[in-house]
Amino acid sequence: MPTILVLDDSPTMVMSLSLVLKGAGYDVETGANGREGITKLTDGVKPSVVLTDLNMPELDGIGFIKEARKIPAMRSTPIIVLTTEASGRKRDEARAAGASGWLTKPAEPNQLLSVVKQLCPR
Repeated sequence: MPTILVLDDSPTMVMSLSLVLKGAGYDVETGANGREGITKLTDGVKPSVVLTDLNMPELDGIGFIKEARKIPAMRSTPIIVLTTEASGRKRDEARAAGASGWLTKPAEPNQLLSVVKQLCPR
């Protein structure tokens, strides 16, 4: 079963994303910020896809992407930024850091699953 790592400082967002992904048959690991995400990765979680918010405490989404890309197993793992941020500059910054894609919150469940399925066929 593919694992999706969801990073967001909003417990409500984490819960709703987890429900959608688990309902579609994915295993879900979660964290409230980029630092928790890096800890999960270094503790052995091997996600097929990562969904990360941009604006989080401790380590934001861009910082998480930069750190995650330093981990050999994460160099080619798709990382999708899921955020309310609409700035083209932020999007360019995320891509430069190694983001694979960008979705604007709130993402419709069908849109989210479509993107995840493209990146992580079961």
